[in-house]
Amino acid sequence: MKQLLIIFHSVTGGSEQIAQAVAQGARTEPEIEVILLQAQHVQPEHLRTASGYVFIAPEMLGSLSGVMKDFFDRTFYQVLDELNGRPYAALICAGSDGQGALRQLEKIATGWRLKKVAESKVVLTRAQTKEQILQSKTLDQDALNTSEELGVFFASALALAVF
Repeated sequence: MKQLLIIFHSVTGGSEQIAQAVAQGARTEPEIEVILLQAQHVQPEHLRTASGYVFIAPEMLGSLSGVMKDFFDRTFYQVLDELNGRPYAALICAGSDGQGALRQLEKIATGWRLKKVAESKVVLTRAQTKEQILQSKTLDQDALNTSEELGVFFASALALAVF
């Protein structure tokens, strides 16, 4: 059975909500096993057995969160040239921009020689003050629906061997 590995890091809950919504959508495809893992728990073997990946992380100080970057750093050389051509999608949760983290994640995926199969998305929380940034996030239904739709698309295409 093909596996879709959803890898996420979350600080205030926004990225986790996105990951849960992607997983919920992907689980509608009975031919795909959906694995949802926090970035700090992902091991090279998880990457090797997966057929495709969805990466979800917050932007922190204009860059990819440190825990997500650590995941890539920890596993990169162990799986180098083993994942070539596998499909991926990326989502970033950010207060006002997210483009720095998105560019960074896409550059890493290019270095891994993965194939981007969906438009990368940034979910904005509009958190601007210290209090807003630090508080737990509750994403709006549109963001969750979009994330769920990505999960449905990715899992269905994976099952049909579209990519």
